[in-house]
Amino acid sequence: MNILEKFWLELFESNDPKFDWIESHKLLHDKRNVKLVRVHGKGHIYQRMKYDQEEKVYYHLHLTMLLKQGDHFTREERTIPYEFILKNGNIIDHKQTLVRQTEEPTGKLEPDSGQSEYDRFSYDRLAAVQYAERWWNSYNPQYRKFDVDCTNYVSQCLRAGGAPMRGAPNRNQGWWYTGDNWSYSWAVAHSLRWFLAGSTHGLKGTEVDSASELQPGDVICYDFQGDGRWDHTTIVVAKDRDGMPLVNAHTQNSRHRYWSYEDSSAYTPNIKYKFFRIGD
Repeated sequence: MNILEKFWLELFESNDPKFDWIESHKLLHDKRNVKLVRVHGKGHIYQRMKYDQEEKVYYHLHLTMLLKQGDHFTREERTIPYEFILKNGNIIDHKQTLVRQTEEPTGKLEPDSGQSEYDRFSYDRLAAVQYAERWWNSYNPQYRKFDVDCTNYVSQCLRAGGAPMRGAPNRNQGWWYTGDNWSYSWAVAHSLRWFLAGSTHGLKGTEVDSASELQPGDVICYDFQGDGRWDHTTIVVAKDRDGMPLVNAHTQNSRHRYWSYEDSSAYTPNIKYKFFRIGD
């Protein structure tokens, strides 16, 4: 067991207030009547910088958690960026690396253009979920990787499910991606939320009232502050024993995470959600 694995296995069972997301994760487990059976943490170092007698180390923590809900088992995974200073063999100033949470401007979405035969499609939910599982913790080289990558990732999943692109080259119109350009709705959480709600053909979303109505391949949008600015997008990939969604996401890469994000550092009591059925 390396120094990172030992550190995290001990920390996960601790009550260190520096890592309050762990405590919120435990509280969410209790709320769902879920038991943490086993956790494994593995650190992958991707950058080191030496100066004087210290070394700054950046790494990705890959957490794998085996959860039990009644007689139902689920494996949840996350990859979280961390950094620390290594001095005289000791880890100091250990903290989560902040991801720059800025997206390009949303632009003003223009009304739907006319319908074409190509815009009628049958959504392949299985293909969308298979894509979400394949790329949850890596990046398809056919697409650009964004610093805030959640909506880009979900758009790729929808495209894998057969959703037709339209609107190019107008970035304010439709939903589309080319090698060096893309619509706002493809990559910006706020824009995709409004596109799904307003689209009348091709890729569109039917809003439902509760998360329990969603199926694998559907989409959840998040407004963490409840201020009308939509910040995050996930795709449903499975359901737990109670029929509630488990989601995959990018930016903080997650697999089979409980949909509510109550254990996220971005969560606030004012959070708002939009639940979209895709393709029907």
